[in-house]
Amino acid sequence: MTEIVTTDSPSFSTLGLAPELLRALTESGYTTPTPIQAQAIPVALAGGDVMAGAQTGTGKTAAFALPLLQKLLPLANSSTSPAKHPVRALILTPTRELAIQVEESVKAYAKHTQLRSLVVYGGVDIKTQTPHLKTGIEVLVATPGRLLDHIEQKTLQLNQVQMLILDEADRMLDMGFMPDLKRILALLPKQRQNLMFSATFSNEIKKLADDFLTKPQLIEVARSNATNDNVTQKVYQVAQSDKEALLIQLLKEADAKQVIVFTKTKLTASRLSRSLVREGIAADAIHGDKNQQERIKALDAFKAGTVTALIATDVAARGLDISELPMVINYEIPSAPEDYVHRIGRTGRAGASGVAISFVSDDEEKYLVEIEKLIKRQITKETVALDKPKSASRTRSHASNQVKEQEAPTRRLPAKKKSADPWFDKPYEPSTQQNNVIATRQINTKKAPVAALLGGLLSRK
Repeated sequence: MTEIVTTDSPSFSTLGLAPELLRALTESGYTTPTPIQAQAIPVALAGGDVMAGAQTGTGKTAAFALPLLQKLLPLANSSTSPAKHPVRALILTPTRELAIQVEESVKAYAKHTQLRSLVVYGGVDIKTQTPHLKTGIEVLVATPGRLLDHIEQKTLQLNQVQMLILDEADRMLDMGFMPDLKRILALLPKQRQNLMFSATFSNEIKKLADDFLTKPQLIEVARSNATNDNVTQKVYQVAQSDKEALLIQLLKEADAKQVIVFTKTKLTASRLSRSLVREGIAADAIHGDKNQQERIKALDAFKAGTVTALIATDVAARGLDISELPMVINYEIPSAPEDYVHRIGRTGRAGASGVAISFVSDDEEKYLVEIEKLIKRQITKETVALDKPKSASRTRSHASNQVKEQEAPTRRLPAKKKSADPWFDKPYEPSTQQNNVIATRQINTKKAPVAALLGGLLSRK
């Protein structure tokens, strides 16, 4: 595996890209390639396999989308026949959100060409995707599970794929996609170009690279598993029971316009979202239990600024591309240290600065140790004075009630009024005749004999 060393970034015009692609880049506001783009694009254009590692938010999508489109340009045509538009490039992503955003970028870069692209993912009716596939597309972006669904229904073929791109490959392994990946790889032509992009390089990722990459060139523009220097990282040591109050306090004091708050569970995300709304903070939750339409609606509202705090599980840790996101808060830090890297990678993107705050309770200290070991740095630990006006109010109210109860005179029940007839005021006493009847009944009561077959005993004379 050949390793490429970082060099000064040239301009896009010196990378050998077609005028149609350069025009689209200019219209999108891109002038200078990022380090990962400057290094990966020439290697990919030369036809070699690539294993690229870069921090999240450094422009990895363009690093594989631009050379992909460049290589397919000679095959572009205006024919309406689906046979003239077979799937020639396959991009696999771990999540729906990432798949959607990757395809949006591909479409933006290819808008001055005749190349077609499409995204397919789970969570929506597969029948809505089939008609678009039947028209023919050159670039397919897909999640592994939904891709296999289409293959089983024979709505697409992969026998003409020339390029395979795995985006966020480490996350695919974390989510258990390895069996699906092996099935997909078996359906692809043996002769193809492979590009693999990942924010972290674990031993499992290196093994995956050995399995399907051919003499890849390793490109790293940052230390493996590193966090962005543009992100200020802080840890607030706080009791689990105080986390919600601290979050509300920070959001109100910071007057934040956009914050992603990460939780471990869907239940916590939903509960926290409702609590913030009750406190007057515009919030919504995004997690696996929500359907695709609900998730897209929440993301659009967050991007538009109508939602201030987006509460998310790790399903959203990859693929969320929010430009200039100022803050990320780990309400609960992840047990897998690699997930921490991806979570805080949502902020400090494309050279912008950002803040990543983590709430750490006593039972989460062990996870913090593993995170610091992975990123090879100590995270600044801070304390914050927690305001609890509501709790104090309840305490004062409770104390006030106690004082009132102590000062209040003892209430006495009113004296019982005597009846007109003294007989009604006497205690109950059974009559002597009634007592004699009860005693006689008890003496004369004998147990009835029980048959032997029903468990009784035979009498002996």
